[in-house]
Amino acid sequence: MFDVLMYLFETYIHNEAELRVDQDRLERDLTDAGFDREDIYNALLWLEKLADYQDGLAEPMQLASDPLSMRIYTVEECERLDASCRGVLLFLEQIQVLNLETREMVIERVLALDTAEFDLEDLKWVILMVLFNIPGCENAYQQMEELLFEVNEGMLH
Repeated sequence: MFDVLMYLFETYIHNEAELRVDQDRLERDLTDAGFDREDIYNALLWLEKLADYQDGLAEPMQLASDPLSMRIYTVEECERLDASCRGVLLFLEQIQVLNLETREMVIERVLALDTAEFDLEDLKWVILMVLFNIPGCENAYQQMEELLFEVNEGMLH
């Protein structure tokens, strides 16, 4: 499923391709690209739930807004988000790429993935997908994109 999300993000969203694609056509394109029908269905459902945030149909968990509070992760969250992932989330909050709401959206979308393996690189892409889909997060998205590609380019040299 995560492979389908990455493909969709890179092909349709990140490259600013036509965003209003007929769902049947999209499913055919994904099937033609070699993706499993169940993975396609799950990825599209994942994106629909993400779009619910954009449309105001869903809200992340309500939180106290005390800036001195510390997020305590559940056992399930710790199993999916290792220490490096949790550290990146904290760092992104501290530099104001994420706020309390967007952090919770990211965590919720990570937990909704049906993938056995999840690492820091995957988290960065989920963060990009969430920020891209939330109105008013354009600057945060751009910052995250710069951080992601700056680190990746630095590794190549």
